Amino acid sequence: METYRKNNGRSKKSNNYAVIDLFCGIGGLTHGFVKEKFNVVAGIDVDESCKYAFEKNNNAEFINKRIEDISSNYLKKLFPKNSKKILIGCAPCQPFSKYTSKVTTDNKWGLLYEFARLIKKVKPEIISMENVPHLTNHVVYKDFVKTLKKLNYKITVEKVKCEEYGVPQKRTRLVLLASKLGKIDLIKKTHKNGNIKTVQQAIGNLQPIKDGETCKKDKIHKARKLDTINKKRIKHTSIGGSWKEWPKELVLKCHKKKTGKSYRNVYGRMDWNKPASTITTLCCGLGNGRFGHPEQDRAISLREAALLQSFPKYYKFVKPRQQPTFNKLSKHIGNAVPVKLGKVIAKSIKKHLENVYV
Repeated sequence: METYRKNNGRSKKSNNYAVIDLFCGIGGLTHGFVKEKFNVVAGIDVDESCKYAFEKNNNAEFINKRIEDISSNYLKKLFPKNSKKILIGCAPCQPFSKYTSKVTTDNKWGLLYEFARLIKKVKPEIISMENVPHLTNHVVYKDFVKTLKKLNYKITVEKVKCEEYGVPQKRTRLVLLASKLGKIDLIKKTHKNGNIKTVQQAIGNLQPIKDGETCKKDKIHKARKLDTINKKRIKHTSIGGSWKEWPKELVLKCHKKKTGKSYRNVYGRMDWNKPASTITTLCCGLGNGRFGHPEQDRAISLREAALLQSFPKYYKFVKPRQQPTFNKLSKHIGNAVPVKLGKVIAKSIKKHLENVYV
């Protein structure tokens, strides 16, 4: 980030601002800030298996703690002395992905309250919170916003279509930005209908592999082995097609019911000329969504999932001698904030700071 200048002519350097990511995972959101040259000092996450990828790619400390166990004094000490504070995070979104009144059945609901608790005590200058759009339907979100308003933050809330910012997948996310310094405007959309990034552009140049195979030059480019019936199913599915093209003997019982007919994406192939469907933690399984490769008879590989999440090719996910596992790495990738969305958030904050200190 460049040097900012206040109206009185005195300079304010970018390293006065430090960033901590409260639910960092393997660092998708963090890496967006790193690419925009913010000083990310730490990431906090309960999943210790995220440590290697986070630290290797972001030059920041990974702290394996539950947010409930983080005190405000501990968090304050993580920020460099005399720094301005930027606190970012995406609380696990699974509890908010479906409408439910049974909020007490999942303790992840409380994580947003923990985020608010730390904000009240630490009083960061800038906050970013990212989650699923359904979050706005729940009282925990409304309480979160009330807390920010009481603390005199200026708040911006946007429902962002990630494909309109260069992410090659259809993924709509809620982005909340708050600042003590004034209103933060999200940067303008970078990709419109004519230049939406497609599956072809994201993964079309990768070496072809078969189901159950790992690319010799890239151990992350590996695909799950299909059983016999699923191999038949994918062979009967055209580019962009679905189970509706299958012979009757291959159709699942659930799809024959009225309720099953609406699940068009399950066992579907991606379309080369469109963005992918939302990448989830189960994205390398053929039966978990439209995760079939457009042409090759298999589900997408771990590498393809990472590229569709806009992780750069150089991103290191596992240690040099470690073999990636589908259960762990697909979870890491699917749970991540797309790097390009992280970069959009970081750019919006950067522009805000430039306006403040002009």
